[in-house]
Amino acid sequence: MTRARREQLRRGGVAALDVCVVAALYYVSAKLGLLQQLVRGQVTPLWPPTGIALASLLLRGPRVWPGIALGALLVNVSLGPSVWAVLLIVAGNTLAPVCSYLLLRRTGFRVELDRLRDALALIFLGAFTGMLVSATTGSGTLALAGVLSADQFWPTWSVWWTGDAMGVLTVTPVLLVLRSARWPKDAPPARWAEGLLLLAATCCVGVLETSRAPLMFLGFPLLIWAAFRFQLAGAAPCALAVSTFAVIAAARESGPFAGHNLLTNMITLQAFNGSSSLTALLVAATVSERTQTQKEIARACGHLAAMVAEMAQSGYRAALPDGVGAKDAEEQSARSRRPGISS
Repeated sequence: MTRARREQLRRGGVAALDVCVVAALYYVSAKLGLLQQLVRGQVTPLWPPTGIALASLLLRGPRVWPGIALGALLVNVSLGPSVWAVLLIVAGNTLAPVCSYLLLRRTGFRVELDRLRDALALIFLGAFTGMLVSATTGSGTLALAGVLSADQFWPTWSVWWTGDAMGVLTVTPVLLVLRSARWPKDAPPARWAEGLLLLAATCCVGVLETSRAPLMFLGFPLLIWAAFRFQLAGAAPCALAVSTFAVIAAARESGPFAGHNLLTNMITLQAFNGSSSLTALLVAATVSERTQTQKEIARACGHLAAMVAEMAQSGYRAALPDGVGAKDAEEQSARSRRPGISS
C-alpha cells in the first residue's frame, strides 16, 4: 500500500469518527433537552443540539454535517407523526446550523470569540438568523401533518426558534472555550478562590431562580463579574448555568412563570435568556478586545523603545573621534553613566 493511500484511509477514518462523535453528542444532548419539553413532547425552550452542531461545524468543518443529520434522525424517528414529517424536520435541523456556519464564515468569524464583532455575529447571524430555518421547517411540518392547530402554530414556532437560538447562544461558546482551555498552573491562590466563589454564587442564584421567589435578575451581576474577571472562559459557563436554571423554573411554572399561559412564559423566559447571553458574550468580548489592545500597545512601545535606544547608541558612536573603537566607545559610555565620573 502506498503512502498516499494510507494517508487517504487515515483521513477517511478520522472523518468517519468525527461524524459518529457528532451524532452521539447530538443524540445525548437532545435527550437531555427533551426533559424540559413544553410543546407536543418535542419542542423545548433550550435545545442544546443546535449549539453542538454549530460548534462542530466551526471546529471540524462542514464535513461533519452527516453526523448532525444522523443525530437528528435518531432523535426524531420516534417523535415524528410520519416518515415524511420526520425527514422534513431532520432536514430543517441539519440546514439550520449549516446556514449559521456559512453566514459566520462570510463575516470572518474567529472561534476565539475575542472580538466584539465575533460576539455580534454569533448572536445575530448564528443564533437569531440561522435558526429561523429549523423553526419554520419544523413548525410548518407539524402543522401540515395535522399535529398543530392554527392557534398553536405561532406559540410552537416561537418556542422552537428561541429554543434553537438559545442552544447556540449558551452551548456553542462553552464548546469553543473548551477547545482552547488550558489548566492554569501558575494561577495564584486568590484566583482559585475567586473562581470557587463565583461557582458557589451561581449555584445559590440557581436555587433562588427555581424557587417561588421571582429573583431571576440576580444572575446579571454574576454574568458581569464572570465576564470582567475571567472573560469568555467564565462568562460562557455562567450564562449556560443561569439559562438552564431559568428553563427549569419555566418548566415547573415557578417564580415569575407561575399563573401565565405558555406564550407569556416563553416571552419572559427567552427575554431573560437572550438578555443574559447577550450580556455575557458582549461584555466578555469587549474585555478581551481591550486586553488584546493593551498587549499590542505594550509590545509596540517596547519595540519603539528598543529602536530609540539603538538609534541613540548609533548616533553616539558616530560622534566619537576617529580611531576610537567600539570597545572604547562602550567603556566611555559606561564611565559617563557613573555618578561623579566624566569622560
